[in-house]
Amino acid sequence: MPAPDVAALLSELERSEPDYAEHARSAIDWLTGGEPLETITELNMCEFLWYTLPTKISGDRTAIAHALGRLLRLGGLERYAALCSSPTTAQILRTYGRLGESAGMSAYQSALDATGVFPPDVPELRWSSIMGPEELGAHGACSAALELAIVSGELTPNSPERETLTRHWLTTPRTELGGDNWLHRVQGERLNRWVLGRGTAWRELAQPFEVRLHAPIPAPAEDHLEALRWLLAMGCRPGGITLTQRHNLARSVLAESTWSGTELAAAREVAQGQLNALSQVGRRLVTTPAGKRLLDDPDLLWEAAAAALLAPASGENGFRASAREVALMLLADDSPLDRDRVTAVIDCAEWQTLEVDASLAELGRRLDAFGLRVAGKLTPAGRSAALAALRNHALRPRQYINIA
Repeated sequence: MPAPDVAALLSELERSEPDYAEHARSAIDWLTGGEPLETITELNMCEFLWYTLPTKISGDRTAIAHALGRLLRLGGLERYAALCSSPTTAQILRTYGRLGESAGMSAYQSALDATGVFPPDVPELRWSSIMGPEELGAHGACSAALELAIVSGELTPNSPERETLTRHWLTTPRTELGGDNWLHRVQGERLNRWVLGRGTAWRELAQPFEVRLHAPIPAPAEDHLEALRWLLAMGCRPGGITLTQRHNLARSVLAESTWSGTELAAAREVAQGQLNALSQVGRRLVTTPAGKRLLDDPDLLWEAAAAALLAPASGENGFRASAREVALMLLADDSPLDRDRVTAVIDCAEWQTLEVDASLAELGRRLDAFGLRVAGKLTPAGRSAALAALRNHALRPRQYINIA
């Protein structure tokens, strides 16, 4: 049965409890944006009561929350009405009022996590803090599914099966999406934003990649990442990998390999700094649990190594990562890696060219570490790795930047 009309409920509230009517009208406008009451979810309620109300609405917030509860109760939405006068809501509003917005936000996040209706990150998708329309739709659909499962008793708020349900809702074809699924919609939205978001020169270079990066890039059939795999295997041996007094690879280690010291040093740098796959203990390198998982799973190793091509180095800013993105697009197209072209695409000032040089040198070290280029050109495996790295970077979640 459809929920009652909001206007009719407001009229009834004006007759029965006129002191609440104006507060209720303001609150319901914020909460629903003019949509019917049946569109309300628990996530909507929590976000309104624990974030929007204390940060964006002035006046007696406790009274506004209680007035909204009266209106929802008239509409038969008892569970949502109870949230308006719950001890949790009262405590969060007091926290905002007494301790400030930062403390209030922390209390809000903790309470929201405890409800179980906030969709968790899953291997296929980490949620953005800045969502486009498609991601908002996917997030809302997953949250509503979690709410229904919790209310029906199928799940508890802290059940690990919440991840399973979220993955199901993201990856199952849906009639309302014309047979598509939410995951594809979110990925398409992120990829489109990546292509269009950085000026004319960037768009011209990136536009052809929107189609090339639409589907996951499989690991190449030919051998790849041999030096990295060899190092990880050596680090699993009793005693690990021997280092010199200056913490370089020992000659005995180099003598066992078919790669140069430079190649192995580059592979070690990435394995330690980007993949957390090797750890130094005194004058030994040992393979970490994360490194062992990579060694045991070739697909996972491939994904991690490809992503590492664009991963930021310690203390590195996003400008350098953008330079590497442009470089990988040029290399993937078999175009010359021209610094002037890179600087033009990212609209680089003259004083920033040294940063571009450093970024391109870093990219070269990573490509060499994985044996992905020969004589300045990407190998077939290198081209696949470049595309996989670009796709991973384009699909990463968009987050607020904390400049404090």
